[in-house]
Amino acid sequence: MRALIYDPDAAQGVRFDEIDEPRPQASQVLIKVVTASLNFGELAFAARQLRPGQVFGKDAAGVVVKAAADGSGPPEGARVSSFAGTGGWAELRAVHTADLAVVPKGVDLGAAGALPAAGATALQAVRRLGSVLGRRVLVTGASGGVGRLAVQLAVRAGAHVIASVGRPERAVGLRELGAAEILVGTAKATDPVFGVLDNVGGRLLSEAFGQLQDGGLALSIGWASREPTVIDFEEERLTGIPKRLEPFMVSGPFGPDIAYLIHLLENAELDPQVGWRGPWTQVNEAIEALLTRRVPGKAVLDLASDEREDPSSGHV
Repeated sequence: MRALIYDPDAAQGVRFDEIDEPRPQASQVLIKVVTASLNFGELAFAARQLRPGQVFGKDAAGVVVKAAADGSGPPEGARVSSFAGTGGWAELRAVHTADLAVVPKGVDLGAAGALPAAGATALQAVRRLGSVLGRRVLVTGASGGVGRLAVQLAVRAGAHVIASVGRPERAVGLRELGAAEILVGTAKATDPVFGVLDNVGGRLLSEAFGQLQDGGLALSIGWASREPTVIDFEEERLTGIPKRLEPFMVSGPFGPDIAYLIHLLENAELDPQVGWRGPWTQVNEAIEALLTRRVPGKAVLDLASDEREDPSSGHV
């Protein structure tokens, strides 16, 4: 089968190759991949996460062509969205039934396939902050895939969301998603915040940590800046304000979180913010656009059509 594999010598570190079809374990289904989405982290840090020859792709949505042998999960013909460490950018994917969710008819597989990695990360991070009802939450890197979903989910949880972006044009649409305040570049929040969802790291994280109120929590989710984060804890002690900083790690099983996100999507209560979509033959264009910050939100690759989709629905 055809797949996009990690090749450190190829343009963008990605190239097409012919590989063996996956052989599902008893608790896995085999999916014919219809769409796959790109995540900044899996591209920017591919050398840390993949071995040469491994198939890219955390997110993939498609149609089950072989149900799990142990009887778990959806039957053949079900439309699903899935999350795993690798294997999504291929014609076929084997994935554990605990890490997928059924996509209802009428919900675009491209939209549903954009949700797993970024959506589960944003959802679990907002939960980690605890109750944010009526509290101020700062989201850095708010224009990216995780950031735009975190803004929506934090607003849904009752937070006063402050969205931080690198450039003015990256803020487009964030007000419509519920952000109450927009910070551009090195601008700082005028008042202390209860929580920080940081997707950037470096100086932005250290400054955001300094803006926490008594008992506040900052979560280091991503490292888009690729700069070290330096915090003067002696200076922090002198402020007399107790606060916390944690490295955030998403954890499975992911099926329930994906199902919840798709439920919100189906009811028009969550927008996956797909800023680029095209055939997987244009993967290098998609990667360049994502890494150079020309994509607001998510980039989605179309691998095949979903024959089970109603042609009159208008969905791909």
